[in-house]
This record gives sequence, C-alpha cells and structure tokens, in this order.
Amino acid sequence: MKGFFKYTLASFVGILLFSVICLFIMIGVIGAISSASNNKTVTIKPNTILYMTLDKPIVDRASENPFEGMSFPSFDNQGQSGLNNILKNLKKAKEDENIKGIFLELSYIPAGMATVDEIRNALLDFKTSGKFIYTYAEVMTQNAYYLASVSDKIYMNPVGTLEVKGLRSQITFFKGTLEKIGVEPVIFRHGKFKSAIEPFMLSKMSEANKEQTRTYVQSIWDYMVTNIAKERDLTIEGINKIANEYAVRNTSDAARLNIIDGVRYRDEVIDELVALTEAESPEKLESIKLSKYNNVVLHKQHKRDTRKKIAVIYASGGIESGKGDNQTIGSETIAKAIRKARRDSTIKAIVLRVNSPGGSALASDVIWREAVLAKEAKPLIVSMGDLAASGGYYIACPADKIVASQVTLTGSIGVFGLMFNTQELMNKKLGITFDGIKTNTFADLPDLTRTMTEAEKEIIQQGVEEIYTTFISHVGQGRNMTTEAVDNIGQGRVWSGANAMEIGLIDEFGGLEHAMKLAASEAGLEDYKTIELPEQPNFFEELIKELSGEVKVRFIQNELGVNYGLYNQLKSIQKMQGIQARMPYDVELY
Repeated sequence: MKGFFKYTLASFVGILLFSVICLFIMIGVIGAISSASNNKTVTIKPNTILYMTLDKPIVDRASENPFEGMSFPSFDNQGQSGLNNILKNLKKAKEDENIKGIFLELSYIPAGMATVDEIRNALLDFKTSGKFIYTYAEVMTQNAYYLASVSDKIYMNPVGTLEVKGLRSQITFFKGTLEKIGVEPVIFRHGKFKSAIEPFMLSKMSEANKEQTRTYVQSIWDYMVTNIAKERDLTIEGINKIANEYAVRNTSDAARLNIIDGVRYRDEVIDELVALTEAESPEKLESIKLSKYNNVVLHKQHKRDTRKKIAVIYASGGIESGKGDNQTIGSETIAKAIRKARRDSTIKAIVLRVNSPGGSALASDVIWREAVLAKEAKPLIVSMGDLAASGGYYIACPADKIVASQVTLTGSIGVFGLMFNTQELMNKKLGITFDGIKTNTFADLPDLTRTMTEAEKEIIQQGVEEIYTTFISHVGQGRNMTTEAVDNIGQGRVWSGANAMEIGLIDEFGGLEHAMKLAASEAGLEDYKTIELPEQPNFFEELIKELSGEVKVRFIQNELGVNYGLYNQLKSIQKMQGIQARMPYDVELY
C-alpha cells in the first residue's frame, strides 16, 4: 500500500508539472500568435522621428517565425533584424511627409561591414530628402561610428568611449592542441592561399595568408576612412594619424578632433530634437521605432503589377547538402527556389542574394547548375552581402551581373579536404585499439584510426584537384575568362570587393536595392512586384524544433560566453562532408 501511494503521488506530481509547463507554452504560443498577427496599419503624426538602435543581429532576411530567437521557458525574444526590412523602411521614410528625421542611438552593430555599409548608403539616400539624422551614443565601436558618420550631428556622453584605431583580423590555431591530444591532421588542398586548413597545421599565419589578409583588411580600412573623411570634412591622412596615435582616448578628444560634434547627455540631445520638430516638450516629442514603422503604409504607394515579378532568393550561411535552415544554405532548398523562379512565367528576373563563406563543393555544384539554367531562361543578378567566398562565389559566378560592396569578402576560389588521424589518441592516450578484415585494398578508406597510405592520399588529392579544375572552369565560363586567368587570381585567395572589381570577379558596386534595379533593367521592367524565396516556414511547424533546441543552445551560450563563436567554428568542422570550397576560417574585423 505504501508503494501504491508513493507511485500515485509521483504520477500526480508529474502530471501537475507537465500541466504547468504546457500552460507556460500555451501562454507563449498565444503571445507569439498575437505578436505575429499584430500587423494592423499604423498611422503617425506630422514631425515624427524614426528611432533606430540596430542592437539586434542583422541578417539579410529575418525569419517570420515568432519563435525564432525566443528563449524558452522565459519567452524573452532575442530576435533579429532583417536588412531587407531596414532598407524598405528607410526608403519609405524618405518619402513619408510625416517623418521629420532619424534619431540613431548606437553602440555596437552586430553585423558585417558590408551590411553596415548598405545601411549607411540607404541613410545617405535618406538625407537627399533634406531630413536630418542625429546620432547619440554612450559607447561606440568602429562599425557603429562608420554608420554614424553620415549624421548631421554626432553626440556622445561626456564620459563615453569611442574607437578610432584601425582594423585587425585574428586567427585561432589548434596545432598545439592536436599535438597534445595525439591527433594528426591530414591536409589536402589546391592553392597556396587556401588557408582554411592552416589553423590545424601551423601555429601562426603563413606568409601567403598574411599577404592576402593584409591586402583585404587594408582595402576595407581605406574605404571606411575615405567615406568618413568625406562626411566629416576630415582628411584621410588626418584620420590615420588619429588612429596611429590613438588620439581619441575620450569623447572630449573626439569632439576636439571633429570626430564627433560634441559631448552631451541624452536629455540634452532630446531637447535639440524637440526644437527641430517644434514639439512643445520632450514628453510630446513624436517618435516611432523602426520595427513598428514596418506597419506604416504610405497612401501614395500604388499597387504593383502582380503579373510582373522579380524574385529575390536569399542564400545565407554555410553551404550543405539537403534542406538547410535559416543559418545554412541547403542545396535542396535553394536549388528548388531557383528552379521555382525559373519556371514561373510571372517572374521576369531573379536576384540571388549570397551571404556565405562556402561549404560543401558538391552542394555548391548542385546550386550552380540551377543558377546556370536560370540564367538561360531570364536575367540573373547576384547581390553579395558581407561575404560570398569559395562555395559562395561558386554559386554566384554564372550570373549576368555580380553586385557587391567594396567591403564584401569574396573570391577564395580553391578547395580543400581535411581528415584527422586519431591513432595516437586512441592507442597511447586512451588505450583503445582496433582490428578487422577487408576484402579489397581500399575497403577501409577513409579510416581515421590509422595513418593513411601514400596511395590513399593520392586518391583524395586527385579528387581535390579535379574539383578545383571544375571550379575554375565554372568561373571562367561565367566570367568570360580563361581558366588560366582564373587560376592566377584563384589559388584560394580572398579579396575585398574593391580588389575583386579590379580583377574582374564582380561587375558593379552596390547593395540589394541596386541589384534589383539592375534586374528590372535587364528584364525591361518599370512596374513590378518583388517576392522573396525560399518561402518562410509556418511558425507552428517550427514550434517543436524551437522547444527542443533552444534550451541546449542557450545553456552553451551562457557557459561559453565570448568563446561561443569558437565552439561554433569547431562544430562546423564536424559537419564537413566531402571536399570543401570554404572560406579560410571565420573572418572578424575588430
């Protein structure tokens, strides 16, 4: 009887806990549905300020799934911002008679330099309307300052901090760690600049890698400095002198050197905005957040001709075989989207937005084939984001025109294979041994528990060489270049967009909006509607996936902190299958 009550009580407690969890989930679902359905048209009053913070990660296209970025069970939504929505809203605000100006409150912008540059160009276009842009910050990193430099006024907190010090790029090397645990990397590559494997075979950068990195980092810095100098009435030499001397050590220094316009407290900046908008008081200052401005509709916006469309296909993340997700380019999903756009007679042109470091050579080739077929059927324009390198360039090269920012990272035309010999780790460190039989010479290829034979290495190297030959052949065909010419600028070397223009890898500078205008011109369209592919999944379909995966991801992020990026890098290595056309490590500029 005692056992009966024990198990009955345990069952009751279990059911109660399950019911409570379900209740919280339902509350979250209802809240998410309410948020997702809250798309009622918003009206604003005259002299309204558009308020922008840009403090959430900016991706090319944010997910419409309300559970994306939501932390369970707290139901806090971390969220993302879509570059597509930011650009649309800035274009709309330029034409909106009720928008008086923009107030930017910045710190660090979690986005790549090309994304920041694209938003900056949209702000410059906004200024042609005669409306103002004001920026306020307590702390401002270099990418935030680069964006803010278009402002009419830049103010900072009197005890705030600002960076003007130049760029650097740093790589993490694992050679020493592998030696300590008894793991030998087995490297196959083509191209002296194909440095994706250097972290596993060296303890510092090779001279070839330093050369390519120095070239594109300097190119990006020069572009940033040139644009800042133009907007701030400074000289390129002057800004470099400031950086070399670390002359901006506080906001007073920044004001004295004309890096910013002055030091203010936030309430003092608000008082200036009150005067600009002729509001009666700070409490009556009209403003609207960028996210809410999505739902503002201008009356003069006319209905687009739905019979003529331009399809914008978003390909973001590492390239993998299969369906992929919001963070990866699945060959099956993207190939299907391109094929759908090609076969749809109402779609007159295609813009392929590529933001990728590359990945599987096989998956890249699957997408490349669909891009070739699409180009034969209708205009195909590629718009490059922060990076479109290696496999990212592989899928871009068939396009009629390739558009990129001067600070886009591209090229990296090369391939590699990476395997690990764990024999010492298994035998000597862990005491684990292996034995078996095989019917033929290469039946156990690959075997990670022993040293590879020279014949086995030759087979894999041959595969790498064949894929590289195919790669440069595709690029030559798409760019109207000889394979010899492609090989000369290939070899796995990474280029900035500015460098890429000089060597013929891209055609024009610009962002997504410019690419769409090119597509319309190529198709002879004046009035058209844009659609976005692949289609966003229904958020109900994603609920269980979010519930099962979010807790683990959140735990790992909390435990690893700033090292979470390194964890992701190692995790991506585990997912590599077959020969890779991939960028040499994750590039971050500081």
